[in-house]
Amino acid sequence: MNTRPPGFDWNQMRAFLATVEAGSLSAAAKALGLTQPTLSRQIAALEGDLGLLLFERVGRRLALTDGGRRLAEHVRAMGAAADRIAITASSQSQALEGRVRITAVDILAAHVLPPILQKLYTVAPGIEVEIIASNSIDDLMRREADIAIRHVRPDHEDLITRRCRDTEVGLYAATSFIEKFGRPTQPSDLAEAPFVGFAPDDAVDQELNKRGIPVTRGNFRWLCVSSLVGLELIRRGLGVGLTFADAADQFPDLERILPQMEPLPAPVWLTVHRELRTSPRMRIVFDLLAEAFAPGAEVNREAPGSLG
Repeated sequence: MNTRPPGFDWNQMRAFLATVEAGSLSAAAKALGLTQPTLSRQIAALEGDLGLLLFERVGRRLALTDGGRRLAEHVRAMGAAADRIAITASSQSQALEGRVRITAVDILAAHVLPPILQKLYTVAPGIEVEIIASNSIDDLMRREADIAIRHVRPDHEDLITRRCRDTEVGLYAATSFIEKFGRPTQPSDLAEAPFVGFAPDDAVDQELNKRGIPVTRGNFRWLCVSSLVGLELIRRGLGVGLTFADAADQFPDLERILPQMEPLPAPVWLTVHRELRTSPRMRIVFDLLAEAFAPGAEVNREAPGSLG
């Protein structure tokens, strides 16, 4: 006997799962690229087909009913299977064309990836690249990206990772800052200097203390969550800051200070889903990135221009 509800629709199930994962209709609609009324109609239609109330409103939030909770377990399994099907289908494409999504920390995406992508264009002009500038670890298993450039090693048996060269994080200041406050020649010269740091607290002051620089959290007058924004704050002469040498060394208005200080190493891990490694377009992008980030590889140092 066929017990499948009439009118079974995966789009409705996907809307339900997105709402469960996001916790609200508005967040789920945004994640799926739908309007909230459309998403609400899909969930209402699913409830009608199943004859089951899936959510109840508790104050301003949605809560799963017992029936909704049981259904969510099965729909998650369906979603995982759909993701695996998409990965397998993508890996079968033999053409050197189509889209590849690369995720990298924002400062590398802005200042290190572009010359690599220029080379990719000359080799495989049919490949479209989508850059996801993100400081979080995106879930390659859920296809948020195809290839990830990260500073920590992702841990999953279905992911292929390659350890590349370490990048350096050094201490930099703008020439305008040095002209105003003087050039520090020893760590104690920075005891009263304003610093650019990162929020939330990432213990940068402790790392600098280990290197003999007597700063406290009070020195950090400017905080941000973006490495790219931090670089611009340093370039504006607002303070001294740690930033990636691969990016900072491209700017003539930035100077590395206390060059005798031991830099902070930032290992680079290149990661791709195991099945996508068999796709020619994924392979050529992965290999080109691996070559660019290989030990001893030269980083493009062409200056992108100074602030006007």
